[in-house]
Amino acid sequence: MPNLFAEFLLTNHVRRVVSPAAASLALSLAVAVAAVVPARAQTRTAEPRLPFAIGEALDYQVRIARLGDVGTGRMWIEGPIVEQGVSVWRLRSEINAGKGPIRATDRTSSWLDPHRFAIVRFEKTERHVLSNGAEHVTIDRAAHRWSDSEGPSGALGSELPLDELSFLYFLRTIPLERDTVLRFDRHFDATRNPTVVRVKGEETLTTAAGIFRTRVVEMEVRDPKRYKGTGTIRINLYAEECHIPIRIESRMPVLGITTLTLTGWSHSPRYPDALPCD
Repeated sequence: MPNLFAEFLLTNHVRRVVSPAAASLALSLAVAVAAVVPARAQTRTAEPRLPFAIGEALDYQVRIARLGDVGTGRMWIEGPIVEQGVSVWRLRSEINAGKGPIRATDRTSSWLDPHRFAIVRFEKTERHVLSNGAEHVTIDRAAHRWSDSEGPSGALGSELPLDELSFLYFLRTIPLERDTVLRFDRHFDATRNPTVVRVKGEETLTTAAGIFRTRVVEMEVRDPKRYKGTGTIRINLYAEECHIPIRIESRMPVLGITTLTLTGWSHSPRYPDALPCD
């Protein structure tokens, strides 16, 4: 994936960079990636060198502004498994939150080809007080289309499509050394593009998992269902190279502003093959 990430920067998968330092950022990223990836890692059979690996698991405390601490969240990586003839990683996320009769669950899975850093499948199930929803999306690269078993379908919004969960992991691959604004057209559904990412200042956070120096990233997303247009997700990414999400603030239907704060982090014995985090 790292070589492909540099490639899409140079071939307009990042369609517009909205910052005076952006051209320098793109060039620096391409050069840095080429420097850290050995030749053997550029083959299809080699494992990609990413800031996370199969076996990583992140645990969170869920807090709702008007209700306090009301639940837990978890993100983890399973695999490898074969999907559509491709060896993929399964990215998973689950949130359980609420108090009394106000309850919500959110379960998401992304089947990610780590070599291309693009999904081949996506599923999401949401259950809230006033609404339920499900998505079961399959990517057809040959036809350049996506289809949801629940009904919707359309042309792919990118040659390297992502969804909301895999995009969060994609953010972890972006250099955070400077303030900048980037625009990405990577969502599988073209109507959900672009995603605008603003890399901002630093914050030091104290959590149950430790004290972390973080970089603030604001992600502006198009999501008519959840935001009736455009919404903003604020993420504190660990400033070390693994870029773990230490805190994620977003808005959930009915429950309102929801904050996930890291309480635990575990990784597989293979983690040293990924980019360092100490």
